Amino acid sequence: MLHIVNKSPFENQTLDSCLRVAGNAEGAAILLTEDAVFAASKGNSNESKIKAVMGKVKVYALWPDVEARGMQDRVIEGIKMVDYGGFVDLVAEHSNCQSWL
Repeated sequence: MLHIVNKSPFENQTLDSCLRVAGNAEGAAILLTEDAVFAASKGNSNESKIKAVMGKVKVYALWPDVEARGMQDRVIEGIKMVDYGGFVDLVAEHSNCQSWL
């Protein structure tokens, strides 16, 4: 399953809920988009949570959103960047998608 998160982790608990559900799901992937990409930056309060699931779950961030927020040099190592075409590929690759609102 592909889990898509678009809300800032500093404004609500969407990312935490997603990590609890997806964090132990074999073959799952998490895509951070829009303001959720703030969770992908080094040194923030969510870094340890993201790193904790990265051994089991693939974590992606939408590059245009990272770039728009000026975070190009601060992304946590191991998070894979995707463009819009990569976003489409992830949706096609996974049989189910869950958007976390």
